[in-house]
Amino acid sequence: MKKQELKFLQQDKKSIIVGSIIATIIAMTPYLFYLYESVPDVKVWHTFLFSYNSGFYESAYTSMWVLTSKGIPLLLLIIWFFTCRHWWYHALLVPITMYAYQMFITIKADAEFMDTNQLIFLIPIMIVIIPSIYLIRARIFNEVHTANQTMQELEDELKISPKGFWDKIKQYF
Repeated sequence: MKKQELKFLQQDKKSIIVGSIIATIIAMTPYLFYLYESVPDVKVWHTFLFSYNSGFYESAYTSMWVLTSKGIPLLLLIIWFFTCRHWWYHALLVPITMYAYQMFITIKADAEFMDTNQLIFLIPIMIVIIPSIYLIRARIFNEVHTANQTMQELEDELKISPKGFWDKIKQYF
């Protein structure tokens, strides 16, 4: 085999492994969501690893239900964000931030204020994301009407393509 063919096969194998892991996680999400059903309906839940005091809910069962109802959509949105190849994928940061904020509030046990005033915390992120998406859309619209490129070619031109997971994380900092 030539060096290029060997390199392609190694990259293809890595892609298959990563894709399989992501597909398995996505397929497992219904089971991950219902993990809360294995938690007892008590205020303090003792396990051999830790003890959990439910605080506001006064039931570990309810606390874990709230936590999984916020955590599973957050997990799916993060997977979607890191695997999306469309120009608008930055818009996913808004619901990701919303669910992350809700999980933070849930974990903090200030649950009586959960799902309130979250728009105030989302405003700085929305101030950056929404105009950016509009400007990208306007640039694509302008290019479509002034050039003979297809929409796919324009998306490829505007797409930031980091090499790996950490490169994708680093592009935001």
